[in-house]
Amino acid sequence: MPRVLRIINRFNLGGPTHNAAYLTRYLAPEFDTLLVGGGQEATEEGSHHILDAVGVKPLILPELQREVAPWRDGAAYRRIKQLIKEYKPDIVHTHAAKAGAVGRMAAAQMGVKVIVHTFHGHVFHSYFGPVRTAIYKNIERYLAMRSTRIIAISEKQRDELVNEHRICRASKVSVIPLGFDLSRFQQDQVQKRALFRSVYGVAEDEVAIGIVGRLVPIKNHDLFLEVIARVQQRTRKHIRAFIVGDGEERGRLEKRARGLGLSVVAGPVLNSGGLLHVPPGPAVVEPATVTFTSWLKEVDIVNAGLDIAMLTSLNEGTPVSLIEAQAAGRPILSTRVGGIENVVSVGGTALLRPSGDVEGLSTDLLQLVEDAALRKRMGDGGWPLVAERYHYTRLVKDMAALYNELLDR
Repeated sequence: MPRVLRIINRFNLGGPTHNAAYLTRYLAPEFDTLLVGGGQEATEEGSHHILDAVGVKPLILPELQREVAPWRDGAAYRRIKQLIKEYKPDIVHTHAAKAGAVGRMAAAQMGVKVIVHTFHGHVFHSYFGPVRTAIYKNIERYLAMRSTRIIAISEKQRDELVNEHRICRASKVSVIPLGFDLSRFQQDQVQKRALFRSVYGVAEDEVAIGIVGRLVPIKNHDLFLEVIARVQQRTRKHIRAFIVGDGEERGRLEKRARGLGLSVVAGPVLNSGGLLHVPPGPAVVEPATVTFTSWLKEVDIVNAGLDIAMLTSLNEGTPVSLIEAQAAGRPILSTRVGGIENVVSVGGTALLRPSGDVEGLSTDLLQLVEDAALRKRMGDGGWPLVAERYHYTRLVKDMAALYNELLDR
């Protein structure tokens, strides 16, 4: 049985963790996999519940962290080399930038037969200045030469890696989209919608708009808030905006929202397990135009309660939040960046605008807010689009075929 050493930066909420968990669990018994990941960062919600749900127990390397730190990265490199020596993998498969750098260097040094790396996104624009970006591009080109195969998670990302940023030649890249178990987004939607809107005091005639993700600069929540403020001034409908997630930008974004004249309330209603519940009596979260919910693990309940899902990122790989929103039958409004256009049906399930187009996004959101029939028509196309295309069984089948191909060579 071939052995796979799978290395990921960290287990946070998002596509990489789902990808690693499903591949580790469901490639068995054809492949034996050891999953290794870095420690959880203080500003992010952990996602070990995703691993627990499929019965995967990873090995945690505290030395493996997202930020660059030569002494710590060196320790992680040595630990991974030791793991390779002990586990003797036939394949080392890395996920995301830091794990990809440390893991591939260690695998190449130890003479591993097959080295695979998945780009879940990239930092080649909108993250850093031109000098630092050029350095990272050169590092990735060097690492690509030591990789047997590069995996892009969308056709758009493959084009960026090959033609725009020239990381490697086209023949070295395979496109394998992410995979999830999306069935829960179709189940018990009426009850879930009632729960979410009860907890947050959303009336039936109010239109709930949500954005899900880390509160970090690349997600550009400022644009989301500006669009909400403009639409609130232009519509007679009552709108509610929900920012689901947390991170370093939280305090600044709350101030920004108030500066735009939006009423703001912060804090989720959670039980001891960190899950949504209806508190006893009439108490609910005080209604406001913008609600910062922090992290909510039950994203299926969130999507059931929303009417419109938004994303305003400056750069994206394959945004899980938009796949999940479509699985729940919610219309999408987003910036046209990264692999987003490969995830949605442009003009069908989603309206897209260039990054920074405040007026265009405001016009589109106003149309969605005021036209319930349009929201339903767009939302109805979501499940047929994502149900099979992003199911984890397709992901596992595609990856097994690639592994066997590379091992046969």
